[in-house]
Amino acid sequence: MSVPRFIDGASLPATTPPPLTGPWSPTDTRIDQAVLVPLPAGHAPEDVAVDPDGAVFTGTHEGVVWRLRGDAFEALADTGGRPLGIEHDPRDGSLIICDAYRGLLRLTPDGELHELTREAAGTAILFCNNAAIARDGTVYFSDSSSRFPLSHWRRDLLEHRPNGRVLAYDPASGTTSLVAAGLYFPNGVALTPDESALLVCETVAHRLTRIALPSGAATVLADLPAYPDNMSSAGDGTFWIALASPRVAIAERLLPHPGIRRVVATLPTWMQPQPGKHTIAAQVDADGTVLRTVHSPAGRYPMLTGVRQAGDTLWFGSLTERSIARVPLN
Repeated sequence: MSVPRFIDGASLPATTPPPLTGPWSPTDTRIDQAVLVPLPAGHAPEDVAVDPDGAVFTGTHEGVVWRLRGDAFEALADTGGRPLGIEHDPRDGSLIICDAYRGLLRLTPDGELHELTREAAGTAILFCNNAAIARDGTVYFSDSSSRFPLSHWRRDLLEHRPNGRVLAYDPASGTTSLVAAGLYFPNGVALTPDESALLVCETVAHRLTRIALPSGAATVLADLPAYPDNMSSAGDGTFWIALASPRVAIAERLLPHPGIRRVVATLPTWMQPQPGKHTIAAQVDADGTVLRTVHSPAGRYPMLTGVRQAGDTLWFGSLTERSIARVPLN
């Protein structure tokens, strides 16, 4: 698929980023003291997953899936694409991998890589991003944009249209179905404990949305002060959201001006609105209520895009760094 040269920006009212106050106050800054665990090679470990034995998994820009066991990394596979979201499937110990270019993959414990799906509802999956696995093995996952692949994700944010969808892969039939469409860059995906709904992070609209199953009806739960990325279940009915940057004021002031944004999208990346260095991990309940936030105001682990709780430890991934990171919760 060729990438559209120009964006078709929507004209929307300007918004003002809310202050980081109340539960969003940066009083807990422990991410600035995170322990960094450097990768043996490559960069941008976008997400992290942890198995019951404590092994940590991530995937890099170069396509390599790594496992950290103890203090040692091991390369498990090369997807030939760009692994983003990674989920450990407790049913068989395999990994479900959202590859931005190859679609939904499964990496089995014997090292075999299987392509599960590359299209849904007659349309190619252009931007496979993050997933959640139901108890029956159904994989719910986000296809963030129907217009722009990962290599041009900034254009989708500047276009500011509902180009994304959430899909469901059924391992029993091998089919992929549409759960919900018309979403603003759907990214992180998690299942509620009773599996009656999905929680979905819409990055472009900086909000948390509930999608009822199987109807696909969407309800906005929260307007967030930062751009959410991946999310994961904490295993106790709560969820962690990785927020890569506070909302960018200039980007929100440009919302009523699609013509200007059209020009901005053609500029070199360094001339476009830039994310802030302050990153946040937020714990929320199934209603979107914020329970706890941890911060990196100094930006010592920037572009935080993945978060996973394993016992009393939070593990992080980043879209730009050469390490994964961890902090103690207590």
